[in-house]
Amino acid sequence: MMKIGLTIAVLSASPLAAQEFALPQGCEGYLTIQSTSCSVSHYFTCEGDNNGEQRRATMDEEGLSYVGRISGEAEWLESFHLRSGHTERLLEAADSMSMSELLANDIDTWDFKTDSREIGVSQYVGFDRLTGETVEIDGVPLRRTEYALTAYDVAGTEMWKSEGAEFVSDEWRMFIGGTSSYITSDDHFDSDDTPVEFIFPDEPGFLSVNPKFGCGVEMSSYDTNNAQLIQANY
Repeated sequence: MMKIGLTIAVLSASPLAAQEFALPQGCEGYLTIQSTSCSVSHYFTCEGDNNGEQRRATMDEEGLSYVGRISGEAEWLESFHLRSGHTERLLEAADSMSMSELLANDIDTWDFKTDSREIGVSQYVGFDRLTGETVEIDGVPLRRTEYALTAYDVAGTEMWKSEGAEFVSDEWRMFIGGTSSYITSDDHFDSDDTPVEFIFPDEPGFLSVNPKFGCGVEMSSYDTNNAQLIQANY
């Protein structure tokens, strides 16, 4: 299996001046999404990954900000947050995330723990629910979802909460970002990662390093790396 550290090292070496995102050797991109939040995400698969696994790399105005990997059930497996410099990996799950369960029953609950050398063990408890609505964005059919989650530290103390509305792609079996609210003990802010453009191989803008929409808007000082971990536009 290709290790995430190797992936990050290769991705980070891609200069913005190249104007095209350089995928690691043995990986193939299949989709680029330009989002409202001044971010562009590239979705790809790599040789040696387990069946159905996918990876995502997201860039903002300053360059690469996030790299993550999910299973064929859209279960979060690992992520690296370049702004904070921390990595998180799935430790154990009392209730695993399951795209199959969500599509079959309109709701999927989950309860899992992650481990990070930098921040320690965290627990995430919540659900994803289909609203029954569908939408088409840039010619791509998507299901609307709503979610809620609570994050706890190793002692079981609540760290933050998030809730929002996102999208699911049946074809790609993954979540795509939407609107979210984040609540901590001393802060509350909203974000909007709604997709604007879906770009495929051989189309102009595929693997572009330049986000197109919503750039230059002042962002909250709250560190959203953990919040992006779960839904994180996989």
